[in-house]
Amino acid sequence: MDFELDEEYRLLNETVSKFVDSELMPLEAAVLEREANGEGYELTKEELAPLHDKCRELGLWGLDSPAETGGADLPALALVGVNEALGRTVTPFTFPPDSPNLHMMLATVNEEQRKKYLEPYARGETVSAIAISEPGAGADPAGMITKAVRDGDDWVINGRKIWISRIREADFTIVMAVTDPEKGARGGISAFIVDRGTPGLEVARDIKLIGGHSNCEVVFDNCRVPASQLLGKEGQGFAPMQLRLIVRRLQIGAWCLGMTNRALDMMCEHANQRVTFGAPLADRQAVQWWVADAVTRAHCLKLMLWEAASKQDRGGDVRTEASMIKLYGTELATDVLDNAMQAFGAMGMTKELPLQMMAQRVRLMRIYEGPSEIHRWVIARQRLKQSA
Repeated sequence: MDFELDEEYRLLNETVSKFVDSELMPLEAAVLEREANGEGYELTKEELAPLHDKCRELGLWGLDSPAETGGADLPALALVGVNEALGRTVTPFTFPPDSPNLHMMLATVNEEQRKKYLEPYARGETVSAIAISEPGAGADPAGMITKAVRDGDDWVINGRKIWISRIREADFTIVMAVTDPEKGARGGISAFIVDRGTPGLEVARDIKLIGGHSNCEVVFDNCRVPASQLLGKEGQGFAPMQLRLIVRRLQIGAWCLGMTNRALDMMCEHANQRVTFGAPLADRQAVQWWVADAVTRAHCLKLMLWEAASKQDRGGDVRTEASMIKLYGTELATDVLDNAMQAFGAMGMTKELPLQMMAQRVRLMRIYEGPSEIHRWVIARQRLKQSA
């Protein structure tokens, strides 16, 4: 199987890599200091503005947005390199717009919603959030109980959602709700677009997470939205939501590959320089085996990403591959980052190095977009079904 990129996409990947090195890496010191002081880690508006200007200048805007919205419409195979490069830095930056919600909307919007929501979002003019998880159904979207009931020309939403990113700054939120309790995930879950400021939508609290991250819990109390805000067909929200999750899981795999390679580079450089008991760390078998395992497993992850992305570009179903990649990638990055921190000794425990922040980031990744145990279950269930 040929995984070679077209010359256009290869050059774009090189441009992204240079952007990360020249524009994002220099911001790491400030990001690490803010996180160490408990101030969060997000970039300020003053830091983001020149980055966005540079993105427009370099053509790094809307990389997987449709061409008709001014996007580059990159294939999944080209996006592997983009996200791998972004994974190498702890500077929190995503080329606008954030892809997963975009792909869900592409699969569901009608013409009115395309003009009102999708096109401005694809141009990076608006921010979106998505509300899926609930306090009692975090890893099981099919167990959600938030309901939307039709009332004349409106839908009325009641329920509670949790672990929502960016909702305070989002212009609109995609809300998953049960519209037919008897059908559940098989035809009873729908998606709605809820604008910021809609009465009945209340952010109940901010939830602080490790690594400077935070999510929100949201309450829907008789939140009334017009019928035109139904995203896609009634009862058919589960499959587009799964498409969104697949896109994010492939992103996570590529980010983990970037983190793995960054940690490996730092570990190798340190091992060649650090002398203990009269010999460099590079001569120690333990360190050599860490390096050998990291190189081998990173190569495996890259092949997994390329194969899945290539299959997705051909229109194939990559749900199982996405689960494998999310599981394998997060556990690989966890191991390599831990070994790199061990190789650095006490320095590896400080908040002066990016290793600890990457380790916290990947620890979160082992939970969100489906915990590792759920993905193992999905992979095993699929294989057992084949043998049944």
